[in-house]
Amino acid sequence: MTQRDPRYDILFEEVRIGPVTAPNRFVQVPHCNGVSDLAPEAVARMREIKAEGGWGIVSTEIAEVGPEAEFWPFPSLHLWHDNHIAPIARMADAIHRHGALAAVELGHIGLAAGNRASRRPVLGPASHLILESVEPFQSRAMDSSDIRRVREQHRAAARRARSAGFDVVYAYASHGLSIFSQFLQRRFNDRGDEYGGSLENRARLLREALEDMKEDIGESCAVALRFAVNEIDNDPVQGRELVEMLKDIPDLWDVNISEWPSDSQTSRFAKEGFQEQDTAFVKSIVDRPVVGVGRFTSPDTMVSQVRRGIIDLVGAARPSIADPFLPRKIREGRPEDIRECIGCNVCVSGEFSYSPIRCTQNPTMMEESRRGWHPENLPPAGSNDTILIIGGGPAGLECAHVLARRGYTVTLAEARGELGGRVLRESALPGLGEWRRVADHRIHGLQQMAHAELYTSSALDAETALSFGAQHIVVATGATWRRDGRGRWLAEPLTVSAGARVLTPDDIMDGTVPNGRVVVYDEDGTYLGNVIAELLKSVGTDVTLVTPASEIAPYLALTMEQETVAARMTELEIPVVRLKSMSRIADSHVVLDCVHGGESLDLQASSVVLVTSRVPDDSLYRDLSATAPTEASISKIGDCDAPHLIAGAVHAGHSWARALDSPSERTPPPLPHP
Repeated sequence: MTQRDPRYDILFEEVRIGPVTAPNRFVQVPHCNGVSDLAPEAVARMREIKAEGGWGIVSTEIAEVGPEAEFWPFPSLHLWHDNHIAPIARMADAIHRHGALAAVELGHIGLAAGNRASRRPVLGPASHLILESVEPFQSRAMDSSDIRRVREQHRAAARRARSAGFDVVYAYASHGLSIFSQFLQRRFNDRGDEYGGSLENRARLLREALEDMKEDIGESCAVALRFAVNEIDNDPVQGRELVEMLKDIPDLWDVNISEWPSDSQTSRFAKEGFQEQDTAFVKSIVDRPVVGVGRFTSPDTMVSQVRRGIIDLVGAARPSIADPFLPRKIREGRPEDIRECIGCNVCVSGEFSYSPIRCTQNPTMMEESRRGWHPENLPPAGSNDTILIIGGGPAGLECAHVLARRGYTVTLAEARGELGGRVLRESALPGLGEWRRVADHRIHGLQQMAHAELYTSSALDAETALSFGAQHIVVATGATWRRDGRGRWLAEPLTVSAGARVLTPDDIMDGTVPNGRVVVYDEDGTYLGNVIAELLKSVGTDVTLVTPASEIAPYLALTMEQETVAARMTELEIPVVRLKSMSRIADSHVVLDCVHGGESLDLQASSVVLVTSRVPDDSLYRDLSATAPTEASISKIGDCDAPHLIAGAVHAGHSWARALDSPSERTPPPLPHP
């Protein structure tokens, strides 16, 4: 085993937190997972692997304290009643098996609740339209009995958490998703009693709940406060005042910024350690341990913040998802093996699409229980078969990497001059540089293994591929962006004049720079259309972004980037035309139809970039299937099978490589639905 760099020793020091001691400085802070109580074994196994990977404290997602704080249909944990203790105790037991502390986040989400199943009134500091929904529900203004009940619910939930075996119990006052944070904010709290008005009054409920929890469980459990320093009316001065006001109550301060899209900014808009400028003051006020976040993946950044007195504990959600074994790899002296988070927020998109959490970098996320996948441990090769993989994009690289780690002899042939496929091309676009980590991690791993041969500038036809004599040929040749405009709205090819200049994202990523006025037409609805518009604007092009959707980039609502992207387009003075579908492309203009039947619009355009949909590049697969011997094993994976997110391509490659010896592996048991 490689010796750990002594610079990182500080990260593995114990930290005393009230009555408990963390074995190191790594904290997997609370994060959702898309299943919660629907699949408790799956969640327990996922958290257990984090503990096995070296996280000193492993936290749950929100555990609801009562029926007036119901997240449905978003899955969550529950600590309403004593019969909720046994299911959640599985998680604490699993975490403890590896020597980590187990933490639970108690939550009453107040105005963010819908209470669609319980049908109880939503509670808030005042009567206010509910958050997180367009439904016309309003809260009931809490009276003194409601306030007493919320306090008692937190007390009772804290006692249940202690009975379930948790070592750290959180009060949640962050991201606008907490009754405590809503009481703190004047925009929600216009009360005239002792719970409204001054900051001391608005903080009263939070103070009382923390003191209640300390009184009931403080002798055996650490009480933590998760607090966004700009939570109070987006005013850092009031944030500082609250920290000073409550500094001696929590055993642990877990600090971040609000709201959730700001706390979990993508790498396109924020780099590692980005929260330091907002949260650094906390440690100068409190004498209790402080955990901070910032999408940490570099041990050097972690050590820097600890040594400079910014934080005591390194908090992470997304980096712990991308690599559950991040702390262990640092401890074992192999930080180069870390699967670094790329900051794409595919993980977050699972929560908003009612699906189990997924990860671009870590295809085993939430597959640990139902498929038995482990992020580091793979079954050994079951035969001496050799595998030829054609295509070095995300699917091909992941497939080759997993097969080689299993012990198979693998040959990977890529037609282009460099490995990486779409990852390499897309990561060269503005703001997406960290996405290259998807390719770099797998290329680095393959380069360490003698039984993996990598070839670039090696386009293969069916005859050449078969001449390798491999027992299995896997085609991972990707997909090509359509030039005819067919996508979500357009079912038929566009009418295009003979003199019109029509480009696709592939042309732009190959280096084509159109001149004059350019229309980027986006039916894809993800990041690519607006990133291309930003690229063209940066080189002086007069560009307009057109979408048939009512909002820019609908998919980015799931990654919490949509509002930021809209602001970026405004900042760059890129006009955005909404609710218009492309009807015709003429030599010097385009005709756009209103999707609601209104007037058409003509826009001048010397070039049009169509970002609509992709065509699988599966011709080689079809040729091989037609000419290969009957007994030959020919497969296709990734975008050449079904175009998807990069995360989907990586998962497809991983799944095929695991299933080589076990075809049943490809059909996992279903997860429950909300």
